[in-house]
Amino acid sequence: MKKIIAAFDGLKFSDSTLSYVLTLGQQCEAHIVGVFLNDMTYYSRNPYRVLVEADNNYTTLEALQEEDAATRAKAVEKFSAACSEAGLNYSVHKDHNIALMELLHESTYADLVIIEANETFNRYTEDLPTRFIRDFLAGVQCPVLLAPKFYIPVVKTILLYDGQPSSVYAIKQFGYLLPVLNALPAEVITVKDSKEDLHLPDNRLMKEFMKRHQPNATYTVLKGDPEEEIVSRLRSEDAKALVVAGAYRRGAVSRFFRNSMADVLMRELKWPLFIAHQ
Repeated sequence: MKKIIAAFDGLKFSDSTLSYVLTLGQQCEAHIVGVFLNDMTYYSRNPYRVLVEADNNYTTLEALQEEDAATRAKAVEKFSAACSEAGLNYSVHKDHNIALMELLHESTYADLVIIEANETFNRYTEDLPTRFIRDFLAGVQCPVLLAPKFYIPVVKTILLYDGQPSSVYAIKQFGYLLPVLNALPAEVITVKDSKEDLHLPDNRLMKEFMKRHQPNATYTVLKGDPEEEIVSRLRSEDAKALVVAGAYRRGAVSRFFRNSMADVLMRELKWPLFIAHQ
């Protein structure tokens, strides 16, 4: 049984994260941990403004804290009720310190973290990738499934491969953690320089490996700039594919998955994105 973390902002509950964790939890018979990052520095409204308005008989800071606590409690209840109804083995962690540090620590003891790509863990909306997600992906200790804003059932997987160990590692982790998805149609996509041939990097070894895990996979070799070609190819999909990508760490040497590539994938994110790095 695997341990899957579903990371939630209790003040802005993600229905998409809940839907993905319920689906994958049932398919993989996993233990689900709802991690509610109740950062003590984070309020639903500006506490300074609340203090100023308190003199005019508006909400006091104490009342705001009680209001936020009630909202967070309802989020936990919603998660717990959904897991119980789905027949899942689950538990709840309520972390009250700095959200980023708490989730990074939790990830050390998990097989997979599912989190919505839009999460900020503050009152504001940010462009993708958000600062929180950038920092989390740079330091996370297990694979991550970034959920889009709205849940879409997955009917196909797209595996991004550039011949580097980091991309193979991500494909391995995906297959090991979510084996039920290996039965879906799969497409391996690579991009090569315009002067190179159309063979996969390490063609024989890669296909030998894939035959044991996703024997029906198809292979697409594109030519040109990896970021442009991959994004163009993904845009042609019907948004029901799950994309598997390798190394995210800052300074990664992989030409596919340097920060700009991962950032582009998140900005274009209509699909769930599985990211794993060594």
